[in-house]
Amino acid sequence: MIRVAILGSTGSIGRQTLDVIRRLKRQFRIVALAAGENHTLLEDQVREFAPDMVWCSRQDRHMELKAASGKRGTRWASMEEMASHPHVDVAVVGTSGAAGLAPTLAGLAAGKAIALANKEVLVMAGHIVTRTAAENGGEIRPVDSEHSAIWQCLWGEDPVAIERLVLTASGGAFRERPLDELDRVTPAEALRHPTWQMGRKITIDSATLLNKGLEAIEARWLFDVPLDRVEVVMHRESIVHSLVVFRDGSVKAQLGEPDMRLPIQTALTYPERQPLDAASRLDLAALGELHFAPPSFRRYPCLQLAMEAGHSGGTMPAALVGADEVAVEAFLAGDIAFTAIPRVIERVLERHTSVADPSLDDVHAADAWAREEAHRQVAHRSARRTPSVGSGRRKV
Repeated sequence: MIRVAILGSTGSIGRQTLDVIRRLKRQFRIVALAAGENHTLLEDQVREFAPDMVWCSRQDRHMELKAASGKRGTRWASMEEMASHPHVDVAVVGTSGAAGLAPTLAGLAAGKAIALANKEVLVMAGHIVTRTAAENGGEIRPVDSEHSAIWQCLWGEDPVAIERLVLTASGGAFRERPLDELDRVTPAEALRHPTWQMGRKITIDSATLLNKGLEAIEARWLFDVPLDRVEVVMHRESIVHSLVVFRDGSVKAQLGEPDMRLPIQTALTYPERQPLDAASRLDLAALGELHFAPPSFRRYPCLQLAMEAGHSGGTMPAALVGADEVAVEAFLAGDIAFTAIPRVIERVLERHTSVADPSLDDVHAADAWAREEAHRQVAHRSARRTPSVGSGRRKV
């Protein structure tokens, strides 16, 4: 039986992971559950799965969670302890942002398999994370559909034969919206992704296409391929999840309906493939056709900013992550316009002094500085808001 810790159990990845485990319950045991603010759902999960360890953002809920488990031995534990615990075989890191970095490193240092659904971990500190895995026998199993696709295409292949990696992008909620209307779109509109059901932060990152820049940087570290050999191509149907081009000209792709339960199950059961009854089967004849196109930096300036940060290296990607989190939060709160997200990020990156070969402390410092600077940029833009007829206010 595979023993699993789920970090971020009440988020989109965490809930879908539990759905997979319910369907394969004879093969898995939930050892640990950790969540942030959704204490009510976490309590329901604890009651259902009776884990040995729990964590949430409020320690005053410990006794309630322990009681919900029905087990005398259930105890409070940090996410770092969960990921590295001797009784854990696979830790699913489904937290968003910088919060996933410390438990990922702890798990890899303990030689664990990390099912990684957090983009920011490798973007911020890819050189440290991959070195920690290599030195301690830890294993990174990608959960993002794009990286899972590349991972599956590379099973049995010689990495030396890779010519380039091609990540596909749906284009998010505003791929058809006229550019001159983007400054007036609302958070509710941005959260209506055309093909995927995801968390709020990643859905906004998909609308700006910053997520694809993060994924390109992540792919560079996961598969040890230089960033200039990682490409992004627009693919509105989200059926081809990514491709690998080999040096002989052959191209391998992984296809499937847009359902995160497939890459989650692949990471949990590797190297075996198990039936996934919940997933609809791909019918290419019914689909009829697939579309591909190059991305537009004019429509998606965040993609360009992310790729430039990735090429710069050092602590620039960590600053990118911190700035984006603040900018996205500000947009979701109604403090800035959608089109201000790349402007905030750009100003932060322009002002950041990068450290070329950063330590973990340098990475954290860059992230913290970028967040502070991004808050200043957001406050500056919020202060410049002016009323517009019929809307009450105009965001800038």
